[in-house]
Amino acid sequence: MDIILTLLMLFLGTGSNQNEGDNVFKMLAATYINAASGQQIAGPDLHALVSKNKQESTVKKDPQPDAPAIKGIYVTSHSAGGARMPSLLQLVNETDLNSMVIDIKDDNGYITYATTTPELLEYGSSKSFIGDIQQLMAELNRNNIYPIARIVVFKDTVLAVKHPQLSFLQKDGTVWKNGRGESFVNPYKKEVWDYNIAVAKEAAKLGFKEIQFDYVRFPEGFDKKEETLNYEKTNSSRVEVVTGFVKYAREQLEPLGVRVSIDIFGYAASVPAAEGIGQDFVQISNDVHVISPMIYPSHYSTGWFNLKTPDRSPYETITGAIKDTQKKLADSNELKPIIRPWIQDFTASWLGSGNYIKYGKAEVEAQIKALHDSGVTEYLLWNAGNKYSPGVDYK
Repeated sequence: MDIILTLLMLFLGTGSNQNEGDNVFKMLAATYINAASGQQIAGPDLHALVSKNKQESTVKKDPQPDAPAIKGIYVTSHSAGGARMPSLLQLVNETDLNSMVIDIKDDNGYITYATTTPELLEYGSSKSFIGDIQQLMAELNRNNIYPIARIVVFKDTVLAVKHPQLSFLQKDGTVWKNGRGESFVNPYKKEVWDYNIAVAKEAAKLGFKEIQFDYVRFPEGFDKKEETLNYEKTNSSRVEVVTGFVKYAREQLEPLGVRVSIDIFGYAASVPAAEGIGQDFVQISNDVHVISPMIYPSHYSTGWFNLKTPDRSPYETITGAIKDTQKKLADSNELKPIIRPWIQDFTASWLGSGNYIKYGKAEVEAQIKALHDSGVTEYLLWNAGNKYSPGVDYK
């Protein structure tokens, strides 16, 4: 693989309102191999919960077995509460699309509507990006749109600043930030678990049919920096803690009739467990109803799937990524979740001349065809600015 290209892409932005893949795809290959462990600090309550989860496994059951095959688009809270929403509604109504993934807790950690729930306000902060959440839900219902609430979990600058003890602290006591000025909270802290699940429970009460968790992991490259940080830890590994959260969330939310889905790196299906950031593709898949690998062609560097420039070969790249995903889950049997990948509807010009092509109708349809030819009927389209290609046949 072209490691130089991958590292160069680290320093190039992809715009605001990014999801997991947009922010850190350049670091993936290295991240997934590293698995160093750090100093242990007592925290028995969460360790006991993780151990209990492992011992008392409950079989997951899809709370919506009659749900349609989902074909959706990403919608920022600014779009959902702003002038762009009518055109997005029109797009869904006039095509075979039937779903929207809407930011309810965003990449900064803000709850995106005016909540009055004390538990949520104790840990987080709300912004009225969506001016009237009830009106929005009624509008989605009128248009027969399957609503999915996107909740960014462990990347949460708002919570880290408000409650530094729930974050990672530098030696001088200040909250650690990554190169983009973002802070993460500590997945070992059960308060963090319960806060995010409380956000999800309110979303379920509002009428969302699925909770999609993003950034369910430690910071990228965490294993290389953890020794310089102060944070509480138990004897549980990072993989056990992240998987424990996923299982705990599913068990809390499934009785409410909502599905639980997870966004995960597309690379995760093609490499060993990402112990450095705490993600194991199979273990996470075993405890969710839907798995959404981010398999954007632009996020694969030279050499993947025997391709020189994966972004210029959308059909072949998606085919290779889905093949790896299906192989990874081949032995999951009854625990196998619905595979509903994120695909690309944006142009990755930051890759540089000769390494990308302009994405539009043909490129999006090539990805959809690759999914269908691979037996996958569900997908989500990502465009950070919610500007989707016209004329696409979303078959």
